[in-house]
Amino acid sequence: MDARIEQVVTSGTVTLDDTEYDVENNTYIVGDDDEVIVIDPAYDAEAILKEVGEREVMAVILTDGNEHHLNAVLEVAAAGEEDEENWAPIALHRGDRLLWRDYFGRLAKDEENEDDAKALRSLEPDIWLEDGGVFEIAGSALEIVHTPGHTPGSVCLISEQLGVLFSGDTLHRGRPGSIGGVYEDLRKQLNSIGALLTPLPKDLRVLPGQGEETTVGDEDARWESWGALAQEGDDD
Repeated sequence: MDARIEQVVTSGTVTLDDTEYDVENNTYIVGDDDEVIVIDPAYDAEAILKEVGEREVMAVILTDGNEHHLNAVLEVAAAGEEDEENWAPIALHRGDRLLWRDYFGRLAKDEENEDDAKALRSLEPDIWLEDGGVFEIAGSALEIVHTPGHTPGSVCLISEQLGVLFSGDTLHRGRPGSIGGVYEDLRKQLNSIGALLTPLPKDLRVLPGQGEETTVGDEDARWESWGALAQEGDDD
């Protein structure tokens, strides 16, 4: 059976540099009636797993390591399985390892059981994503593209078979992706977006980590104008 894409929207907060931001996150479930890959679970594992249903979760892919992509990832990877050997592998780019370690390190500090705290501190993703890497699901391929800027390890996923670009928080409709309008390294992010969009078909759907979908052509046409945002940042 051909792969299909399902979307679950969840909401919560993200804290960056001691400031809390409201975030509405898009989680994407890609697969068929038997197996799926979950992209960017956030906040509400129960709602995501309800959409997954009885299907097997083959992998959980994180497009970046910000905390809203981590707070439900273990529960979604477990998908009700108590034995960790049966959990789906979690995939993250190594450039965001510090974000991962910081988040689970903070959880460990709040954990009263020392064995559980030690397990949280030692926790690592099962797969380190690499540029050009490919995941296959239900006859469709998801190719990893490293797009640093939003975070050092931000990635996007392209599927020619599905005609879609999963852009995470690297690219949102009408603007570079961000949390609360805050950019970590906008110039690098814009360079990544430009290199990402240029060779792609203009009618390719773009499914972002937040907000509504768009197309490569629409965002490519806007890309040059975003340089003013970087200039404003340089002037601050």
